[in-house]
Amino acid sequence: MKLSLGPISYYWSSDTLIRFYEQVASWPVDIVYLGETICSKRRSLSFQEWLEVGERLAAAGKEVVLSTLSLLEAESELKTLRRICENGRFLVEANDMAAVNLLTNRVPFITGPSVNLYNSQSLRLLHGMGLRRWVLPVELSRSTLADIQAERPAGLEVEVQVYGRLPLSMSARCFTARAHNLPKDDCQCKCLDYREGMLLYSQENQPFLILNGVQIQSALTYQLVTELADLAHLQVDVARISPLPEGTDRVVSIFREVMDGTRSPQSALAETSSSLGTCVGYWRGQAGMTGEENGT
Repeated sequence: MKLSLGPISYYWSSDTLIRFYEQVASWPVDIVYLGETICSKRRSLSFQEWLEVGERLAAAGKEVVLSTLSLLEAESELKTLRRICENGRFLVEANDMAAVNLLTNRVPFITGPSVNLYNSQSLRLLHGMGLRRWVLPVELSRSTLADIQAERPAGLEVEVQVYGRLPLSMSARCFTARAHNLPKDDCQCKCLDYREGMLLYSQENQPFLILNGVQIQSALTYQLVTELADLAHLQVDVARISPLPEGTDRVVSIFREVMDGTRSPQSALAETSSSLGTCVGYWRGQAGMTGEENGT
């Protein structure tokens, strides 16, 4: 099973992005996803600069994939999407059906977790159009994946998020701008002030959600390190870690050690647990916020 680093969900400065991926080049990950998936106003790096980052990572032995926006709303975004899909160098992760349409029967492609592939019939259809790997939507359970795996087309890979905040929804509204009483069209790039989104608490003062521009994430960190052996049993091809501003290098190293059999899953769970808490509910067919200690 390979280990991947998903695209960065947050709005970071160009210097922060460059430094981050300079470090990633030496991390024990096999696949790195690059690009903006949340909001087209996040332009810290140009398309050409993303390609240059990709070339440096490829030279370091990484498989590089360019990720697309999950929600497109303007013609300018479609133009950027076409450039990504026609880059001619790297594989593309399609995060909506517009990207799938542009890639179909042209080049092999990957679908991200925001593309709602819920059954083997859909997978067979897209596999015939060039789908090479699909990322399991985070709301699907282990039992659903097992059913799909029993009928998946030969040669089609599956990738599962094993660590990071869960992408829960996208909206045409910008929640971060709204929190600052700003219109979306004049958001003043407020997301730059929140390196990992705005934390929202419940009325019971419990960590609840993360406001990330037009995206809503879980406040709890999805954590499947104790399920890695089961993922291998299910013939999952790639385990995905979703980056955070701090500690991602350590998380990657610990997951790699568990996958290599040099660290126990339970010790890894203790060392990678988030201060806000972790969850595993969706994987077990339970409420998404269910934690390891309450699971079965």
